[in-house]
Amino acid sequence: MGDLSRFSLNQATTKRWPMEDTVAGCVAAGVPGIGLWRDQVDAYGIERTAALVRSAGLAVTTLCRGGFFTADDWRDDNLRAIDEAITLGAPVLVLVSGGLPEGSRDIDGARRRIGDAIGELVPHARAAGVQLAIEPLHPMFASDRCAVVTLGNALDIAEEHPAEVVGVAVDTYHIWWDDQVWAQLARAGAGGRIACFQVADWITPLPAGVLLGRGLPGVGCVELRRFREAVDAAGYAGPIEVEVFHEDVWSRPGGEVLSETLQRYLEHVV
Repeated sequence: MGDLSRFSLNQATTKRWPMEDTVAGCVAAGVPGIGLWRDQVDAYGIERTAALVRSAGLAVTTLCRGGFFTADDWRDDNLRAIDEAITLGAPVLVLVSGGLPEGSRDIDGARRRIGDAIGELVPHARAAGVQLAIEPLHPMFASDRCAVVTLGNALDIAEEHPAEVVGVAVDTYHIWWDDQVWAQLARAGAGGRIACFQVADWITPLPAGVLLGRGLPGVGCVELRRFREAVDAAGYAGPIEVEVFHEDVWSRPGGEVLSETLQRYLEHVV
């Protein structure tokens, strides 16, 4: 079919495909890696999931997600997420850091809070050998999901800690619009901060709720190959996850979605 050596199926793309079918489908298609989500792992069982992917020979490329530092139990939940990453063999825990605390309008304070929270997690992550990946989200999510909205924001926080412990998640859907992104990718690469690379297209009009506006590679307006070339030039040679949230994608059979995803990945990313 083509070079799939770096391809990883993020489990969100085929959200309604049962865990065993997802793993079997990846193996049948020659997919080497999978990005897992904690809710789906929890539903199937963490030990069962770990055994399943291990026996299938799949590499777990990321675990999603930690973060949401505005939650009352954020510390315990994130320590638990790091431990789950160890069990699953995931080298990277993706952090969606949370937005403004309830009643607050202080976005600078929210970013300081995120930095402080990540600092509290660093000792456990370092001991576990798990890299925390700060993911910047599109600014439309700043109030409720993530006050970190640019790659520069994420790097400012990450650079307070060793690169092997805290890096950044590069997700095309969230940062494609930023005219500083190319310089920030070079900055991230120079510091060895690119922990993972996730690909999705931007489609318009966005659906109600906006969260489910991601498209498979090539259906939207993002220069996906340019991003892949930029992360390569920055020194990142790791997995490339396709991570799509869209109701139309989720409503289709998982095997059909995976097949189209692979074709579009080869055509628009590789």
